[in-house]
Amino acid sequence: MDDNANQVPTASQTVGPFFSIGLCPENPNNLVPTRRRTGAEIVKLRGRVLDGDGQGVPDAILEIWRANENGLYPNAKADCGYDDRGVPGGFARIPTNDQGAFEFQTIKPGTVKGVNGDVQAPHLVVLIFMRGLLRHLMTRIYFPQEAANETDQVLAAVPAERRSTLIAECSGRSSSEFEWYVCLQGNAETVFFEA
Repeated sequence: MDDNANQVPTASQTVGPFFSIGLCPENPNNLVPTRRRTGAEIVKLRGRVLDGDGQGVPDAILEIWRANENGLYPNAKADCGYDDRGVPGGFARIPTNDQGAFEFQTIKPGTVKGVNGDVQAPHLVVLIFMRGLLRHLMTRIYFPQEAANETDQVLAAVPAERRSTLIAECSGRSSSEFEWYVCLQGNAETVFFEA
């Protein structure tokens, strides 16, 4: 008799505090390609991942995906560059520190053409992993004062009073530095999308 016949799948389980295994090894918070095109704007983002009580989440990972300055993601038609390990350009996994803070620099992506030909405002796609989540959370970071924010269909689908949770704020340090906070619960909860 086959011993596997009576076995049933077990429920999903969280990964546990082993996130460092999946981190890109060298300088994970730098998404600036070594061979970038002239004119690509470099921006710095910093913020925190906060739980429902406003406390920093010390073991979260932010997975960032971004298009290049021309609004293209890496694929067979658009060479957006790969690093020495074969990781596509515009991809990184960034851990939070003991206070739930993160910081990274990247080039500012261009506007992206959507499936229907609509133009999406410059943005970063963010997946959030952490202990206690059975499934990752998916959200976006938009940049302030972008004309394309007004016509972006994803932003338009979000209630007006909640859009600010997706738009980074100017840090006041320089025009290329921004702050963005992930609130997992509560009145200021960040907008998350179905994956």
